[in-house]
Amino acid sequence: MEIPKTYRALVVRENDDGTFVKSTEEVGFEFLPDNDVVIKVHYAALNYKDALSASGHRGITKKYPHTPGVDASGVVVRSRDDRYAPGDAVIVTSYDLGMNTKGGFAEYISVPGDWVIALPAGLSLREAMVIGTGGFTAALALHKMEAGGQHPDMGEIVVTGAGGGVGSMAVAVFKAAGYKVIASSGKTEHYPWLKKIGAKHCVNREEVRDESEKPLLRPRWAGAVDTVGGKTLTTLLKACGRNGNVAACGLVASPKFDTTVYPFILNGVNLLGIESAETPRKVRQEIWKRLAGDLKPPLIEEMQHITTLEKIPDYMDDILEGETSGRVVAHIADA
Repeated sequence: MEIPKTYRALVVRENDDGTFVKSTEEVGFEFLPDNDVVIKVHYAALNYKDALSASGHRGITKKYPHTPGVDASGVVVRSRDDRYAPGDAVIVTSYDLGMNTKGGFAEYISVPGDWVIALPAGLSLREAMVIGTGGFTAALALHKMEAGGQHPDMGEIVVTGAGGGVGSMAVAVFKAAGYKVIASSGKTEHYPWLKKIGAKHCVNREEVRDESEKPLLRPRWAGAVDTVGGKTLTTLLKACGRNGNVAACGLVASPKFDTTVYPFILNGVNLLGIESAETPRKVRQEIWKRLAGDLKPPLIEEMQHITTLEKIPDYMDDILEGETSGRVVAHIADA
């Protein structure tokens, strides 16, 4: 496939005064790193990390100018890796894409072959990005919770931050897996939509935030997926049923939490850390196969906001303010 000399990309630049500006630019191919697989991007999904990168967060991106975008799907146009050939439909999520490697909010990306996953049968390139890192994280949480003995017969699963990208995907993924889901959100206007995509019922976020100093609470759920952290995570552990699993995958409220050992040694609760960026390739492939099969959200069309590359910066501001719902996906090129 022919590769042009220039391509469009969302570029974040640092000003002399330390502020950052983002705009769509025409850049030369030398802007990309020299990696084994070059992919023409068709869709790229917005994540919280992308907005942080575009804001100059040095813990996410160290050097600028830079292109964010931790999720991308598209077609291989050049490959030095025997596993991939021009024309192959592929997915790249997580690893260092969009962090210190030029990311998916561009017409092309260049990545190591080990980062690339063949698009599984049952998913389109667009659907893969509606799922993206948010859906992968939710499915990884399910994978680890079930490895810890979680089963639908044990009872309801509560999902915190349910209106966000990971939270909404967790609602849909756990529903697809046969669980009854409690969706926790501070935005009551999202409740009808959350019920539509899979929540049995919705509760206000204050209902999963206990302010008491009690070391244990009456069991209220069989397990949880938490995107919030802080006192919410503490509450989820204290009110989790016997031998349940609580998957921690976010820190919207706080990276710190305070608890006793009682949930663990008296109720056998498991606290599971969910880290999607460096998931082993074999596990990654297994989870994407399930996301194209039994875990594919049945109402995936209800979970997407399709936009253009030029409008992504507006959504970045919204996601930092917690004003987005579902998944925001940039349509960059046609198939």
